[in-house]
Amino acid sequence: MKKSIQQFFHRLKGNKQMIIGLSLLTILIILAVFGEQLAPYDPKYLNDDLLAAPSSTYLLGTDNLGRDVLSMILYGIRTSLIIGFIAAMISAVIGVLVGGIAGYFGGILDKILNEIMNIFMMLPTFFLILLIVALFGSSMTNVMIVIGVTSWVSNARLMRAQAISIKERTFVKSAITMGESKWHILIHHVIPNGIFPIIAQTTMNISGAILTEASLSFLGLGDANVFSLGQIINTGKLVMPRCWWVSVFSGLSVVIIVLTFFLIGDGINRVLSPKMDANK
Repeated sequence: MKKSIQQFFHRLKGNKQMIIGLSLLTILIILAVFGEQLAPYDPKYLNDDLLAAPSSTYLLGTDNLGRDVLSMILYGIRTSLIIGFIAAMISAVIGVLVGGIAGYFGGILDKILNEIMNIFMMLPTFFLILLIVALFGSSMTNVMIVIGVTSWVSNARLMRAQAISIKERTFVKSAITMGESKWHILIHHVIPNGIFPIIAQTTMNISGAILTEASLSFLGLGDANVFSLGQIINTGKLVMPRCWWVSVFSGLSVVIIVLTFFLIGDGINRVLSPKMDANK
């Protein structure tokens, strides 16, 4: 296990795609953490300069209420990252547990859990999220939980496949011979050795969660008490195309964030691919 982790991180160093993604992520985290200090204005402050074009005073212009677009975007980046990370973590935990149990224990339990996965795969996820948010409220907490609970199937299928493979390996059979319980083997041997593909998938899920939250906010179903990039895009839609900067800059922010996690996730996938060793 320790050796495989060392090999994993050694391969990461030579992956340019991963380095670019991590560099962008570092910048985004700095912007999110120090957003209040970096924002030139209070994003809630209504200036007299309505729909002011980008200038030295307002670097990214103002919206139809006179709010500084740059300040709103900095706060929106924080919202997107928080929702993306937490929703993806919820999805990962559920997926790893369900997939690990299904793959390792097998039998009837595997069939039941597999059918549950199939049901979730057939559901129109985004419309289900719309329905749940409309019924239970659009608070930031509800949005994170709903996105996480509806996006775990891909992680579960990956973990199930990993568990089916790993449980046939020698070290797992040795642990069974030594009298270790199935739950102990699952938690301490199967999941840790099958977690790397889940990390890559979870990184991709962060992008999906951010896009889903932005879509909800664009439709007016996001948390009205926090700044969201989707909410800013929706605001700019009202004044397009005469005042393009509101939607364009906030939309580009979403693209950059999603691209960042795509680069990281795809980079991890490339590192984990056996073909990389074959090409060396």
